[in-house]
Amino acid sequence: MAILVNKKIKNKGFTLIELLVVITILGIIAVVGLMSFQSSMKKARDAKRKSDLEQLQRVLEMYNNDTKSYPLSSSGMIVIDGTAFDWTTEPEIVDSKGTVYLKKLPKDPSTGVVYCYSSDGISYAIYAILENLQDLKIAGPFTCNGINTYNYGVSSSDISP
Repeated sequence: MAILVNKKIKNKGFTLIELLVVITILGIIAVVGLMSFQSSMKKARDAKRKSDLEQLQRVLEMYNNDTKSYPLSSSGMIVIDGTAFDWTTEPEIVDSKGTVYLKKLPKDPSTGVVYCYSSDGISYAIYAILENLQDLKIAGPFTCNGINTYNYGVSSSDISP
């Protein structure tokens, strides 16, 4: 006499639904992490821009203290002793006596966007474009020598950017 035994076979794997749920959750976590990382990178580049402009501000004030004027500007470039330097040539800021105030001009950390300098010798303003539009220091818009529209600037104490 044959006895039939009801054996349940138990699979030891994941179902398709379980795999899809896990992949979806991992995808959501990856997207949120990437967005947070990109936001952090924008803030870091903006911090570098602000630091660069503050450094230039200190250098220009030292230059003015010694020469009694600021370097002139031409089309957003710094003019020192009649020579115009753009932000890609990395000039030294040196007065006529040979005093070196800055070894090379700082560059914007992203490509394609440059700082803009505007001066009549009596006052100056330096502008940059910040990426993080939620930054509390964004102002403007500023136009520097008709070149571009900027949203952050520093200036000599007698004017506002």
